[in-house]
Amino acid sequence: MLEEFKKLGLSDNTLAALSKKGFEEPTQIQKEVISLFLKADCDIVGQAQTGTGKTAAFGLPLIEKINKRMKSPQAIILTPTRELAVQVAEEINSLKGRKGLDIAAIYGGQSMSQQLYRLRRGVDIVVGTPGRVKDHLLRKTL
Repeated sequence: MLEEFKKLGLSDNTLAALSKKGFEEPTQIQKEVISLFLKADCDIVGQAQTGTGKTAAFGLPLIEKINKRMKSPQAIILTPTRELAVQVAEEINSLKGRKGLDIAAIYGGQSMSQQLYRLRRGVDIVVGTPGRVKDHLLRKTL
C-alpha cells in the first residue's frame, strides 16, 4: 500500500510510521522533494497549498538522514510563528516512528530555562521562530 513511498527511498521504520498515521500515497510535493533530498545535500525551495504534506516532504528525509550518535542539532527548521513551530515539531515527532530522535520546539514566550535544559540534554532537530533561534545562536546554546 505504501509502495510509492518505498520507491522514494524511505526506510521500513519510516514506512511503518506512515502506515500508522494513515498515509497511503505521497502528494505531489512529497514525490518531488523526498527522493531528491535523500539523494543529495542541497537546498530545496518548495511551494504547495496548505494541507499538501509539506512538513512530511522535508521532515521524512531529515528523519532518515539524522545520525543519532551526534550530540548536537543536525537540523534547524524556522517557522514564522510559535503555533507553527509547535505544529511542525509535533508532526515530525509523529513521523519518526521508532527512531529515537529528540525534536524540540523553541520560541518566544516559552521558558528560556526549559529550552536551555532541552538543548543541553541534546536534541536532533530544532523547530523554532527566527527571534528565539537567533537568541540561542547569540548565547551559543544552539
